[in-house]
Amino acid sequence: MNETTNKSTFFHSLRQSLVVTLILLLLCGFVFPVLLSGISVVIFPSQAGGSLVYAGGQAVGSATVGQDFAEPYFMKGRPSACNYNTYSLDEQGNPYYNDGSEFSGLRTGSDNYAPSNPALTERVEADIEAFLEANPDVKREDIPADLMTASGSGLDPHITPESARIQVPALAAASGLSEEELEQIVEANTEGKLFGIFGEETVNVLGVNLDIAHAMGLVGDVNK
Repeated sequence: MNETTNKSTFFHSLRQSLVVTLILLLLCGFVFPVLLSGISVVIFPSQAGGSLVYAGGQAVGSATVGQDFAEPYFMKGRPSACNYNTYSLDEQGNPYYNDGSEFSGLRTGSDNYAPSNPALTERVEADIEAFLEANPDVKREDIPADLMTASGSGLDPHITPESARIQVPALAAASGLSEEELEQIVEANTEGKLFGIFGEETVNVLGVNLDIAHAMGLVGDVNK
């Protein structure tokens, strides 16, 4: 009798556990994500779709993900350990980063160097020299810190307004646009503090460069 009762109790508990597991799996693994996704599509359609940016009717990037720009008439963003995952293909179809270095695969993150790591000093010094060469009117001590420091994700699309404005003279010389026009483009792509109090003002580099490309006649209408 006891053995029969114990078996019955065991299978009853097992059945309850399986039913609860299946219900939770259905609710948490399907219903909840689908419900949130549906609400997001209705309330925030652009964000739910990846905050895509279009030029000439084609998607060219996301407003929340930075890109690597090599041309001198384009504004430069922050350093990236993964080169913003922007790469090109050689004649054999092998990918390589725009700076010529070996492609390490799609990823995010930083090198996480300690301040005492010589590799950090070497990387920063190289970036400073490259920036000064591209911006000959800028003094070393005037370079904003965010232009020499990589973000944690390696995909940060923003720089500070100071970092944007300091590049304007060199951009004007390379693009043929006036400094006034470029300053207006920077202002149009400047995002204020969250609710006016949290964080700092930032400039979306992709937005700036698309407006520059449009002003130069390189791309069609831009939809951000």
